[in-house]
Amino acid sequence: MIISLVGYMGSGKSHISKILSEKLNFKLIDLDKEISRRNKLTIPEIFEKKGEIYFRKLERETLEEILASQENVILSLGGGTPVYYNNMEIINHNSKSVFLRASVGTLSERLLKQKEKRPLIANISDENLPEFIAKHLFERNEFYNKAQASVITDNRTPEDIVDEIIEKLYL
Repeated sequence: MIISLVGYMGSGKSHISKILSEKLNFKLIDLDKEISRRNKLTIPEIFEKKGEIYFRKLERETLEEILASQENVILSLGGGTPVYYNNMEIINHNSKSVFLRASVGTLSERLLKQKEKRPLIANISDENLPEFIAKHLFERNEFYNKAQASVITDNRTPEDIVDEIIEKLYL
């Protein structure tokens, strides 16, 4: 079984996937880290050197390969992954998908601390970040909301979130 975590950057996908994989004893795959490993470049380097379209193609190919595996996997997806091609359809068809939902306030707070690591927001001023996130979320929620389960992450412990995911997926 594959469990795919979707949600905006900063929603906790990497952190929650780590705890979930340990608790269920599933292999953990972070899609962005897997793409970096295979291409020997960081995601910001791929964006800078080859562009976003190239990255999205790599992302799709890597996603398809992982979803075709028969292993028990927790798959942490990039924030943009569900938005491109028909990725959300193949995610839902080949895995159990969970949307980690966080408010604009929570996301802004978390992302302010990690702007330089995130190419999409690196050049956005701190004051404009909440508005950028709100607009982006509005565009992406249509895709995130197609997930088979949704878990609110605001003001909750990671363990609490993991327990709810397990409960919602009847594991």
